[in-house]
Order: sequence, then C-alpha cells, then structure tokens
Amino acid sequence: MSHPVLVVEDVTKTYDGFRAINALTFYLDQGELRTVIGPNGAGKSTFFDLLTGRAKPDTGKIEFGNDDLTALNEYEINRLGIGRKFQTPSVYVQLTVWDNLRLSLKGSRSVWSALTRRIASDQAGRIDEILKLVRLEAKARLPAGQLAHGEKQWLEIGMLLAQDPKLLLVDEPAAGMTDEETHRTGELLVSLAGKHSLIVVEHDMTFVRQIAQNRKVTVLHQGGLLCEGKFDDVQANPKVREVYLGRGKHGTR
Repeated sequence: MSHPVLVVEDVTKTYDGFRAINALTFYLDQGELRTVIGPNGAGKSTFFDLLTGRAKPDTGKIEFGNDDLTALNEYEINRLGIGRKFQTPSVYVQLTVWDNLRLSLKGSRSVWSALTRRIASDQAGRIDEILKLVRLEAKARLPAGQLAHGEKQWLEIGMLLAQDPKLLLVDEPAAGMTDEETHRTGELLVSLAGKHSLIVVEHDMTFVRQIAQNRKVTVLHQGGLLCEGKFDDVQANPKVREVYLGRGKHGTR
C-alpha cells in the first residue's frame, strides 16, 4: 500500500473557545479526487486554512509527502505544490484570459516582467494546453472581465494549473453556475484526477454525485469526521441525512 500524499492526524484548531476542527484525521492518496461535504460550522474552510498555512493547528500532524506543513509559511506551502481556489473567482478582469494564465505560470516574477518579457515557446504551449483544457481557447484574447461567471471559475482553475500544483484545493466550484456550467466543471475536475490530487468542498449534491462516482466522499460535522464512503452509502447514512442532506440540495455553509 502506497503512502498517502496528504496525512492529517488528530488535528485540533480552536478559535476563542470554539473548536473549529476537532481531532480530525484525514488521508488522501496520490492522484485522488476527494469531495468534502458538511453543514454550516463543519470546519471545511478551516480545514483548507490549515492545509495552506493560513492557520496553524493547536495539536496534531499535517504532512504533505515528506514535509511537515505545520512548520511552514503559506508561501512555502504554495511552493511545495498546494494550490487553493476560493469560492469567489479572483482573476485580473482588465487583462486578457491569456495574460491571466501567463501571470500564473510557475516561477517567481513581477507582474511587469511577466507581461513584458518574451515568453518561451514551451510556456506558450503550456498556456494553449490549459486554454484547451478549460475550454477557453476561443476567448483567449478577451478581457477576463467579459467572461461569464462559470468561465471565470474555469479560468481560475486554469491559473492554478499554470502553477503546476500537486494538490488542488477547490472551494465550491459549482456555486452560482448554470446546470450546463456545473456539468462542464465536473468534467474538468474529473479529468484532472490522476495527474493531480484534488480536494473539492461542495454543497450541490447533484454535482457531488457527478464528480464522486465511485470515489470516496468525506463528511465533516462540528469539526470532526462524521463518516467516509462511496456517495450512495454516505447519502443513505441516517446521521448524514440528519445533519446535512436533510437540509436541502445546497445545504448551508
């Protein structure tokens, strides 16, 4: 059995007496796509904060490969290959889709040098590859501000991919999307599994069913692990239905 790429063991995080993460243990395999669900206050955002160094655990272990994430700063964790996409897309709206990806290419650079320096052919090829993957090749020269909401989400996923991450943390990618955009987003994330490891936080159960398929789903509740398993098993679990699924398709944050 291979060693998991991400190891979270007995992690606790408290804010002003409130235990946001409670003795959480979580393992992710190399190339795995894992969906994490849970009701309001379950600890999903704090979980991502801990993985990216935005917050530090009070107790417990977080390891990515051979690296102890609890000892590293945010930028150091990012350099290890952990990229995070927040729920609200953050793109450079006045720059073209192409230039957004150009700015995101792996390596240290200032915005000015990134936009004025001649781009290498392999870098241009990588941008074209990402544009095709996120289905934005026809809009490469448009300002990102002209994209529809779903297209901005795809662009931001592309910007993460330009950094060549090993692990992608994706927060509610289907929020605010049309049904067609949601389905295409699911196809995109599934296509990334294997080459990348992914953790996706989501509330839309139709979307979760699409991307989970025969994959493991993790349910958080009150900062701890409520259960894990295949989507159908999780959906049928009485405890899950009580604390989460019974609250509606989209649940609460």
